[in-house]
Amino acid sequence: MKSKNILYAQSGGVTSIINASAYGLISKALKSEEINKIYAGIYGISGILEGNLLDIKEEPIEKIHALSYTPSSAFGSCRRRLKDDDNEGFNRLFQIFDEYNVGYFFYNGGNDSMDTAHKIDQYAIKIGYDLKVIGIPKTIDNDLYGTDHSPGYGSAAKYLAISMLESSIDTRSMSKDSTKIFIMETMGRHAGWLAASTSLAKLNADFGPHIILLPERIFDEDNFVNKVKYEVEKNGYCTIAVSEGIRYKSGSFVSDMGYTDSFGNRQLGDAGRVVANIILTRLGLKVHVAVPDYLQRSSGHIVSKTDREEAIKVGEVALDLALSGISGFMVTINRVSNEPYQVQYGKVPLFEVANNTKYMPEEFIADDGYGVNDKFIKYAKPLIFGESYPDYKDGIPDYVYFPLNEK
Repeated sequence: MKSKNILYAQSGGVTSIINASAYGLISKALKSEEINKIYAGIYGISGILEGNLLDIKEEPIEKIHALSYTPSSAFGSCRRRLKDDDNEGFNRLFQIFDEYNVGYFFYNGGNDSMDTAHKIDQYAIKIGYDLKVIGIPKTIDNDLYGTDHSPGYGSAAKYLAISMLESSIDTRSMSKDSTKIFIMETMGRHAGWLAASTSLAKLNADFGPHIILLPERIFDEDNFVNKVKYEVEKNGYCTIAVSEGIRYKSGSFVSDMGYTDSFGNRQLGDAGRVVANIILTRLGLKVHVAVPDYLQRSSGHIVSKTDREEAIKVGEVALDLALSGISGFMVTINRVSNEPYQVQYGKVPLFEVANNTKYMPEEFIADDGYGVNDKFIKYAKPLIFGESYPDYKDGIPDYVYFPLNEK
């Protein structure tokens, strides 16, 4: 029987360790006698539909090894979401699968990507095409259903916590007659995991943040202003983490920009600036706003060792599941204990991930709604543990480069 080939692709917003999952899958597949060729889809589903595939076995082994330390998407990502009635798209996709003898498809992404993977799995069943589809989890938002946490979150949390610590120290030092308020706007459309992670800045010394605005709590302007005033009077300054997804009582986003992205999600931006203007107008205090934006998800220079190791492992487990005949599932990380920190790896049906969002549990949120408590700290602390630095050349990280625009 002719050996089947692997097709791996990345989708959605990137992370600093998504390529570590690619490395885990590819490095293990290279040792498998059941696998013939290993392809990477360039720019996710969008590139695959154009027949833009990279033959991994043609690449030097050194480049494959360097994947595990390279941030963002080495093979290019996309925000294309296949719709149920996109018959032309599905037909074209399976023509590519057939042309390249693809028997195993791995999609590395978040909620929307798992929805696409689920639809591909169902279409394969519908037309009787022998295909094993496995989702590999990835998102800095940490909102994937069915898994304790998502690869990518730990490193983004580490970056944001360190950035908040250093920015809080800066604000404190200048607060006598300059900036009194520092605001950091984090990603996080529906869940406040990233904003909450800034609380880890206080593990060793309490410079801030003093306030964390979470999407799980309604943004009440009057209460917020009173809280800011209190913290400034108490500390002489106030540092604040704002999730981009905070909402008013009406349900509307504070930072809704008035249009949707290609996944159909409302485009958000400038929540930090909106909050800053409220403080400036009502309290007359000098405010500085920082938006880490892409920096928080591509910070390869300071990834969490735990995060990187788990990202590699989910790639390996994905291959094991597919080779054992399993299809239609996403790999999960299941926490066994906090002290010592231990996890096991499992699986969850793709359709369950696609139709759910994992919000911050109520038990993690502080009583006043403006931060988190020790339960969250115990949950998040192990995820940022350890450092896994890339190789440096001429003082700059030496990341791997794959061609993206050539077939």
